[in-house]
This record gives sequence, C-alpha cells and structure tokens, in this order.
Amino acid sequence: MVCEIVVYNIESARRAQEGGADRIELCDNPAEGGTTPSVGCIESVRQNVSMDVFVMLRPRGGDFLYDNYEFHCMKRDLLQMQKLSVDGIVLGILNPDGAIDKKRCKELIDKARPLKVTCHRAFDMTRDPFEALNDCIEVGFDRILTSGQRSNAFEGRELIAQLVKASEGRIAIMAGAGVNEKTVTEIVTATRVNEIHFSATSFRASKMNFQNKHIAAMGEKGQSEFDLRTVDPARVREIRSLAEKAAISR
Repeated sequence: MVCEIVVYNIESARRAQEGGADRIELCDNPAEGGTTPSVGCIESVRQNVSMDVFVMLRPRGGDFLYDNYEFHCMKRDLLQMQKLSVDGIVLGILNPDGAIDKKRCKELIDKARPLKVTCHRAFDMTRDPFEALNDCIEVGFDRILTSGQRSNAFEGRELIAQLVKASEGRIAIMAGAGVNEKTVTEIVTATRVNEIHFSATSFRASKMNFQNKHIAAMGEKGQSEFDLRTVDPARVREIRSLAEKAAISR
C-alpha cells in the first residue's frame, strides 16, 4: 500500500517521513485546495527528506480552466521544479465543457518527463469520469487522485472501485479526500486501490511568547496565526497499518 501525505510546509514534510510515508504531495494554500509552493519551500523539502516529493502545479485556487498567462506560469514553475530534482508533478487542466484539456495536459506531461505526473482532483470536476479516465491514459498521466467525484472518498468509493476496474492496470487510481482512521478500512476494501492520499493533520501551538489578542486571525478562513498546521506521525502510522490490513483481507 502506497501512502501519500499532502503537506503544506517543511515541518509537515519531515513529520510525514517520520511517520513512514512513501511520498508527499507538496502544496501551498490548504484553504484553496492546494496551489504551487514557493521555490524556496520546494528546495528545502527536497534537501531534508529522502522519500519521493511530488509538487502541486496549480497557479491559483478556484476552477481548473486557465488562461494563457496562467498556463505560461505553469510551464515556468515546472521548469523550476525540474531544476530542484523533485520526483513528480501534480496537475490538472479542464476545458470549459468539463472535459480534460488533453492538449495542454499532454504538453506539460511531455515537458515534465522523466518525472512522474499525477492528475489531481480536477478529475473530480469532469463531466464524465470514464471519459476523463481514458483521456488521462491517452495523454500519459501515471495516476489519478480522486474522491470518486464526491466530497470525500468514502462517499465516492463505489465510483472509485469502478474506475479501478475500468483502468485495467493502465493507470494507477489513488483514493484521496477524507481518508482517515475511521474511513480507510472501508475505502481500501471497497475500492481495491493500492494507493491512498491523506493529510494526517494536527495543529500545534505557536512558540511565540507575545500574542496580540486583538486580532483573532488575518486569513480569510479565520484560522489563528498561533495554531500551526503540521502532520502527526502517529496518525500516519495508524492509517497505514489499517490500510495494509484491509488490503490483505480483501
């Protein structure tokens, strides 16, 4: 069972490795579902972990329909990621009609080689998951991260199972979103996936001695600056253990 942990900072990457993760997906902006992290963050993570580092290639939050300026930004960011020796890229571009933008996805995949490339949850916003599955195979994606076109993978487990079957081993299907201690056994059993994607999130208190009590939070989502997002290594180990037991018994 391959366990990929989504992380949003350097500390989280190190703690994911401590917990025994196989791979990380490195992003910025968790409130927007993940965007491209800074070059400095990518470089520091690459230098401080030995596991595979996949990096989000997404120029902004919101939908997955990008204009020419944003597409140029993605190509430039990809070039920098390659220079930093990452192991893989995570991306997804859609057409206005909800189909995979095969032309642009293929251009980025071809530029990324020999790096591995995952289609992220833009897949879950497509008009037809089986059409999108074949499109992803056609343009050369190595895997698809999906919640089964539902808000979480537990709710979408039936479709994920259908995608695993329809893929016929031509592309890896990775279940993600809402994968945790309570859901992982049923997700792995029902879908027969061999890869899972989860966050194992925890928060730690800031080490700041002085804290301005007049400002609760500066960000739009209202998270306090004194509650810092990280990864709990013990949760990584527990979720992996549950997933492996479920895979053996199915």
